[in-house]
Amino acid sequence: MKLILATRNKHKIKEIKKILANQQIEILTLEDFPDMPEVKETGKTLEENAVLKAKTVYTATGIPALADDSGLEVDILDGAPGVMSARFAGPGCSYEDNNLKLLGLLKGIPEERRGASFRCVVALALSSDDIRVVEGRVRGFITHKEIGENGFGYDPVFFYPELDKTFAELEPEEKNRISHRGIAFRKAIELINKIMSNDE
Repeated sequence: MKLILATRNKHKIKEIKKILANQQIEILTLEDFPDMPEVKETGKTLEENAVLKAKTVYTATGIPALADDSGLEVDILDGAPGVMSARFAGPGCSYEDNNLKLLGLLKGIPEERRGASFRCVVALALSSDDIRVVEGRVRGFITHKEIGENGFGYDPVFFYPELDKTFAELEPEEKNRISHRGIAFRKAIELINKIMSNDE
């Protein structure tokens, strides 16, 4: 089975390929389709964006497409940055810009009120009309400063209590085992395997 990962984010591609390793799947990326237009993430939710990306890429190529949209949802910010996670500090912002804005907004907020969830919604487009959606979620806390050198995005400020580390302190394999993206893509693998074995 061929699958296109509907993202140009090199960090995501690297992570997802590791999660999908050892599957009977040929994984393509948008780099294999240089003429593919940029998909504007106009959805109001993570699910809408994931479906939009998967459907657009399937429609353009005729090949099943796998797309995710992930976000950090901070309790005290009513779920923000959420769907705006990548652009939280404004257009063209860096990961560092987003982290500094978040830490600034939470300045002085005590640990017990710094709860947050990392969410990943994955959409699998098997046709223009057949789009399956799965989700992964993991709970943690926002730190008071950036800690760790690994990962990307909000990883340096997302503390995972079960391992007593931020996501940026975890080795890639360790992170993939417990992360929101790891959970969501393993659910997607289960779905793909069912479809390939005609159990679905």
